[in-house]
Amino acid sequence: METAALIVVLVILLALFFDFTNGFHDTANAMATPIATGALKPRTAVMLAAGLNLVGAFLSTEVSKTISGGIVREDQIHGDLFPALIFAGLIGAITWNMLTWLLGLPSSSSHALFGGLIGATLVGIGMNGIDFGAVLSKVVLPALIAPVTAGLIAFLATKLAYLVTRRYDGKPDGRSGFRWGQIFTSSLVALAHGTNDAQKTMGVITLALITVGWQSGAHHEPQLWVIIACACTIALGTYLGGWRIIRTLGRGLTDVKPAQGFAAETSTAATILASSALGFALSTTQVASGSVIGSGLGRRGSTVRWRTAGRIALGWVLTLPAAGAVGALAALIVVLGGGWGVLIDAILALAVIIGLFLRSRRNAVTANNAFSEVAHSGRAIEVPEEPPLTPRQARAQRARERAKAKAKAKAKGTDQ
Repeated sequence: METAALIVVLVILLALFFDFTNGFHDTANAMATPIATGALKPRTAVMLAAGLNLVGAFLSTEVSKTISGGIVREDQIHGDLFPALIFAGLIGAITWNMLTWLLGLPSSSSHALFGGLIGATLVGIGMNGIDFGAVLSKVVLPALIAPVTAGLIAFLATKLAYLVTRRYDGKPDGRSGFRWGQIFTSSLVALAHGTNDAQKTMGVITLALITVGWQSGAHHEPQLWVIIACACTIALGTYLGGWRIIRTLGRGLTDVKPAQGFAAETSTAATILASSALGFALSTTQVASGSVIGSGLGRRGSTVRWRTAGRIALGWVLTLPAAGAVGALAALIVVLGGGWGVLIDAILALAVIIGLFLRSRRNAVTANNAFSEVAHSGRAIEVPEEPPLTPRQARAQRARERAKAKAKAKAKGTDQ
């Protein structure tokens, strides 16, 4: 019993560390675009996001229930083994989060968690331990639908924003007022992120408590102390800021203007809040990236960097199997080594985390240099002095050019 209790404590600590990595890994989802347009200063943005992540974690527990009572069939797994398998799954998720953070790749912390848990469960128990119907309906389908939906909403919202403000087409940056709107919409995204991502760690801890009998399996509502611990941890991670990923999203996909950023953030927040209410544990990274791409397609004259989008999409595809493979390897060590296997996993995980962190120090990215190569003022865009013509302006210009050509030809004929 003492060994089981120790393993559960290790699971809780590791789950909270995953929550921490989730926070700094996903800060970019809410704050990359307002930082890119100059709506918010970098440090102000991450501080605001941290506070709203903290608040959002208390607003809903539907996603937590999905994790603790939907993906893994805890009734099929022996209580003594299950906490160790959760521990192994968390190692898979954290390893992938740290690696993609080092590479500045905005991957899905959610799918890393699911992949790690699924891989560990398959090794420890087999196919019967996974509810594949729940995986399909609660994870896979939202992963396919949510980015497309968010991108479509952002595309339409961007079109509408530019349609309503057409009178500013003749001014280089006449829509700068949208920067004030971005403060609200990015705050809403941060709040929505708290309602979705913090709950995933709550679900993991609740699942571990249920398997060892420290919480009744009759309900999967997280305990108050679990909610508080997860909320504070993800807020701390958000405050520290994943500047590598913020730099990628802030300037990698498209040159973001204020109206675009406003539309993208509105779409992201609406999609995440709707999914949280329905209990879908979707990837906020995928939603945010889809919204940025949609807003880029919605602004005339904007260019989407599809090569960067392809890198991000490749990361999405690899996340579930890569985290699953690491989780499966960690679970194999547990199955073969028992209690010693958990200790070996803990040592290996600590070595990997420290190694990746030390590697990141060689080329540190902070609030001071994340956007310094783009603009010292905090903006990551340069507004052209001559904005592209609207269709009506283009037609008028062509008509003027034809009239000038005719007048010139007529004058030439008269001279002759």
